[in-house]
Amino acid sequence: MTDITSATPTAQTPPLPVDAFTRREISILVVDDEPGIRNFLQRALSKQYGLVEAVDCVEAAEALRIRCRFDLLIVDVSLPGQSGLDWVARLHQAGERCDVIFITAYADLNATIGAIRAGATDFILKPFRVEQLLAAVKRCVANRAREREMAAFARTDPASTDPGAGDMIGTSPAIEEVRRVIARIAPTPASVLIEGETGSGKELVASAIHRASGRRGPLVAINCIAIAPELFESELFGHTKGAFTGAHQAREGLFIAAKGGTLFLDEISEMPVTMQAKLLRALETRRVRPVGADQEVPVDVRLLIASNRNLGEAVRKGTFREDLYFRLNVVSVKVPALRERTVDIPDLLDHFSRKLAQELGLSPHEFRPDEIERLQAHAWPGNVRELRNVVERTLLLGRLPLDSIGAAAPVADAEQAVIGFPAAWPLDEVEKHHTLRVLRGTQGNKSEAARRLGISRKTLERKLSTWPEARRPLNH
Repeated sequence: MTDITSATPTAQTPPLPVDAFTRREISILVVDDEPGIRNFLQRALSKQYGLVEAVDCVEAAEALRIRCRFDLLIVDVSLPGQSGLDWVARLHQAGERCDVIFITAYADLNATIGAIRAGATDFILKPFRVEQLLAAVKRCVANRAREREMAAFARTDPASTDPGAGDMIGTSPAIEEVRRVIARIAPTPASVLIEGETGSGKELVASAIHRASGRRGPLVAINCIAIAPELFESELFGHTKGAFTGAHQAREGLFIAAKGGTLFLDEISEMPVTMQAKLLRALETRRVRPVGADQEVPVDVRLLIASNRNLGEAVRKGTFREDLYFRLNVVSVKVPALRERTVDIPDLLDHFSRKLAQELGLSPHEFRPDEIERLQAHAWPGNVRELRNVVERTLLLGRLPLDSIGAAAPVADAEQAVIGFPAAWPLDEVEKHHTLRVLRGTQGNKSEAARRLGISRKTLERKLSTWPEARRPLNH
């Protein structure tokens, strides 16, 4: 076990698997009166997030909060002067919206209840493992990324009452088909596989299905990438007090938290194979056994899953269980990539321009016809999420950042204008050539190429290692 007092940021803090745009936009405020913990967290988190501040009391934290907007607060419950619980509770009552991780060395039932009432995203006991806190931060960042992804599709017409299908911007045939499928399958109890590329809006589809389902329970969403392999069972099924080292109190799992509602597992392809077998049993028996418990607990949950990878291909490669795949893939919804619905780009630009201008205190940008044409010719590997970031940079710079989208490539015909490659090419070949082309465009800078592709550098390097062409000179 790695204790906070013995860990060093360089040895114990791996890069978080979070989209680069989102990671650098995240701001974190640490409030703790212990200098060792405060300084350690600031050093460790500053390497991965855009803004990390650390103070020792509520008064200093409030002064900083007035000047800066923070996405995540890491707050000690017991602070000199004003309690961390009381401060956060007042912030939430005042309408301040941010994630909160409470940390404390003196946990009891009253403190736990107080943290929940104050709006805690997580509650961690000291001394904690470095990995435990970083996993909690990853979950908060992943939630923030999903909120941005959902906002990308948010409908601008609040008068619409179309249940579940009316929250997506655009009138393209691809989006209309998604709306039609949602309206048909939402009222059923069937499991749904939501497929789509990163940034295309998979969780918005999950939210639409849940709202139109009529289920009274909550929608509980989790990104499987943000869960450490050894914590999967505890996160999904819960654990009893003392079930393992560090389990100082019992905790409900996500299945129980979603009772009567919907559980959405994003990026399920990242789930370890051993955990896939336990998930399959839970689905078949509709019962879960918390870690350390003797009895199973019945659960009433509808399951939605999503993946940006082809699960059928993962089954063939042996990284995903075939029986689980067939159990989950009752019906599927394919979320179109942005390049497949470029006709919706003008509406998305207008929505993002007005929304972000209001958030940033700037004037909306009126995109000229030639700028829209340039944007429609872009491949959009990061999909709607990437488009949103381009609009935000446009507002900040006062002009369209052409270096972010590259030059418009000539195309041979109307069909290639959409996909950019011959229609006869298989998807793997398209991915390989596009990735290598982006890498050449960055003169071999893998970090920049990964940013443009909307993936992590680790994922890019893994892909490159399987392609012999990647070992040739870049100008080959």
